[in-house]
Amino acid sequence: MAKINYKTNLKGDLLGGLTAAIIAIPVGLAFGEASGLGPKYGLYTAAILAIVASFVGGTKTLISDPTGPMTVVAATVVTAALADFGPGLDGLGLSGPAWLYVVITFALTGLFQIIFGFLNIAQYIKYIPFPVVSGFMGGIGVIIILLQLYPLMGYDSPKGAINIMSGIMEPIRGLKYESLLLGGITVATIYLFPFITKKVPAILMALIVGTASYLILNYFADFSAVQTISSFKSEVPTPKLDVFEHFDWGIMASCAGLAVTLAALGTIDTLLTSVVADSLTKTKHKGNRELIGQGLGNFIAALFGGFPGAGSTTGTVINIKSGGRTNISGITKGVILLIVILTMGPYVMYIPKAVLAGILLTIGIGIVDVKGLRLLPKVPRVDAFILLLTLVITVFDTLLDAVAVGALIATVSFMKKMADVMDDMNQDGELKDFSKDPRIPKAMGDRVFVKVLDGPMFFGFADQFREQMRAIDKYEALIIDMKRVPFMDETGLIVLEEAIHELHIKGVDLYITGANDAIYTQLVKVKIPGNLVDEDHFFPFFKHCLKHIRYSFEEKAAEDKAAGISEASDKIEE
Repeated sequence: MAKINYKTNLKGDLLGGLTAAIIAIPVGLAFGEASGLGPKYGLYTAAILAIVASFVGGTKTLISDPTGPMTVVAATVVTAALADFGPGLDGLGLSGPAWLYVVITFALTGLFQIIFGFLNIAQYIKYIPFPVVSGFMGGIGVIIILLQLYPLMGYDSPKGAINIMSGIMEPIRGLKYESLLLGGITVATIYLFPFITKKVPAILMALIVGTASYLILNYFADFSAVQTISSFKSEVPTPKLDVFEHFDWGIMASCAGLAVTLAALGTIDTLLTSVVADSLTKTKHKGNRELIGQGLGNFIAALFGGFPGAGSTTGTVINIKSGGRTNISGITKGVILLIVILTMGPYVMYIPKAVLAGILLTIGIGIVDVKGLRLLPKVPRVDAFILLLTLVITVFDTLLDAVAVGALIATVSFMKKMADVMDDMNQDGELKDFSKDPRIPKAMGDRVFVKVLDGPMFFGFADQFREQMRAIDKYEALIIDMKRVPFMDETGLIVLEEAIHELHIKGVDLYITGANDAIYTQLVKVKIPGNLVDEDHFFPFFKHCLKHIRYSFEEKAAEDKAAGISEASDKIEE
């Protein structure tokens, strides 16, 4: 991999960082509002996380921001804090213990991500099946869309899909057309402005057009019913260390579950974005280092009241297409946002919530994997079921449960397919069907059974193997060819040992060929060699085993013949 020249790429990095910052302003404000903490804290997250993660992380062009999945769970944390500890006197309605709950949960999220990095978790993310990822992202998109329905009609949204859907008639009956109009203008701008030019981000233009529309229309008509963002003070972000005056171990223990959920989601979101960055820049990210950088960024952002974010696909792609090639672009983006935080406070209060809802509505639609949904009639039914189930659980339960259930079903389905494939690929039959060597006695070909295993001996295939082995009881000898068995798990080992033990009791001579060193070591641990199978009945190759058995049969035949001659001679003498 070529070494990056920071001086050569400086112009592209500065432009990429600027463009990413422009995109992050409306996104940060919108996700901050959606989180329940407020727009200011969305920008805090976008700035602090970007700087720290870019400086430490392992994906040079990654842009970190508040994201849909993280914001949805962050809002759950804020709601739980309010429910458990009650409102306070600040603008957010969070009391001291409630703020402590929020800060600790989000800080633990960062710590868990750092631990994930040191545990080398990044290597396992690639094993999450596509239907699970597609269903999970689709569910996130649906949640974000549902959460914007109330604000678009001029009301604060309840939490939870069920509450939104069950009470949707109330805002419909009291629809505030002014809010719906502003939301519609915002959505239309996002979708139509790219036809005019793509040099200016449509999402930023939508924020400007939507807010300007509100100010103009409010001048000529009464738009007082439209909700706007609460006051936004232009001030230097300060750590919320005072919340630790309310520290309680019980609060910390109750935070762990949601923190793990956020850490897991952030890990998935970030590493998937890192893969996108790799494909665009032809580079290779360092996944575990990226998790450490994201974790440290989320931890520090939490101390300033921010909520956890992750790698943003939109911001990353825009950064790369604008010329960003090093971590200078992400740091630049964060610094620009800090400047914005210090200067734009007086203007934010005029932004209508319906405009932010319109922005988030389009983000939610973009998150839904429309391509995956279109392919549902064409993909295997199991994959379609996994996708839809993951989506439904994401919307109506929790995100981590959705991933866990989806992955579990996908794993079981895969094991079933693997077992069926092994069943088809495994070969067995009498020796005469496997070898046409004319030197093999006919009796030997009829009385020796051969079983050729093809694939890993694992728990998914154990039951089928057990039943197959129990059907072998009328032969004098059995050859188990394991040259195509790469490994064997504990279940496979136990089942093999049980099957060999049963055949040993029935008096069947057992031979094993082709077992690799690792498998032979496993067999030794359960005392198969020298106990259930003679030591000299293990062979590296099938042909060596055949030669040994042929000599045994020939010796036995000679002995039987000699014994027959002797008996005949004795009778003659008598």
